[in-house]
Amino acid sequence: MFKYFAFRVMQIPLVLLIISLMIFMLVYVAGDPVAMMLSADATPQEIQQFRVALGFDQPFHIQFGHYIINMVQGDFGTSYQYGVSALSLVLERLPATLELAIASMVIAIAIAIPLGILSAIRPNSIIDSIATSLSVVGKAIPNFWLGIMLILIFAVNLKIMPVSGTGSWKHIVLPAITLGTAMSAEITRLVRSNMIEILQQDYIRTAKSKGQKSIVIVMKHAFRNSLVPVITITLLQMASLVGGSFITEMIFSWPGVGQLIIQAVYEKDLPIIQAAVFVTAIIILFMNLITDVLYRVLDPRIKYN
Repeated sequence: MFKYFAFRVMQIPLVLLIISLMIFMLVYVAGDPVAMMLSADATPQEIQQFRVALGFDQPFHIQFGHYIINMVQGDFGTSYQYGVSALSLVLERLPATLELAIASMVIAIAIAIPLGILSAIRPNSIIDSIATSLSVVGKAIPNFWLGIMLILIFAVNLKIMPVSGTGSWKHIVLPAITLGTAMSAEITRLVRSNMIEILQQDYIRTAKSKGQKSIVIVMKHAFRNSLVPVITITLLQMASLVGGSFITEMIFSWPGVGQLIIQAVYEKDLPIIQAAVFVTAIIILFMNLITDVLYRVLDPRIKYN
């Protein structure tokens, strides 16, 4: 297993290099970066001088080489909009995004696992029908619509939750529910299907014949063995929450990376976009590595070649 994980860790630099090339290409896809940084009334001479100063007049491979050297040093350039280091802005906003993602995941797991287990224990019952219906509805509801509805109900009408911003635990409740709803729906269905399959295995019948308590059979034998795919989807969803909470952060004015990226897209602030995409890619790679480690911890029978 050590050799497998060593190989996986050695793959990370290559993956990051490919991602860096894709990020660097954003400069050319978005248009002329020099024209975006200068005012509309800049003369052709000023544009050319600025292009030479930034090195955009050099061949592509030389520009990319300078970009890699700067990136290794943590330098993604200066934000056009804020005039400070782009990476420092992203890292400053990252804790808020991680806080929201973790809160969303906790809410999703707290809802999904009990519902999934109850549905599996009593398939085709009223509880199972309710849980399945809630899963379908939760997955179908768009995040932006759910967020707006939560604001109207709990912030505007009932006035028990703040509309937006940060400052207390109440501020994170509504955006966490908004992000966690779709995630809980997916985990519920996964737990239910895995548990139903496992509860029909021979070793479960053996445990029942030995007179073990139902709670022990369900939690120790069935639920534990169903955790591998559940952890996979949970960690992958966690990574997607970190990189995909843009709309929710905008709706609730949550000062995270998602809100920063949307503002950067509006202002065509390429250094911030590049830094944010790179940091998100590192988080996703790290989540995938953790997933592989947890596989082995939860099920020692899993072998890595």
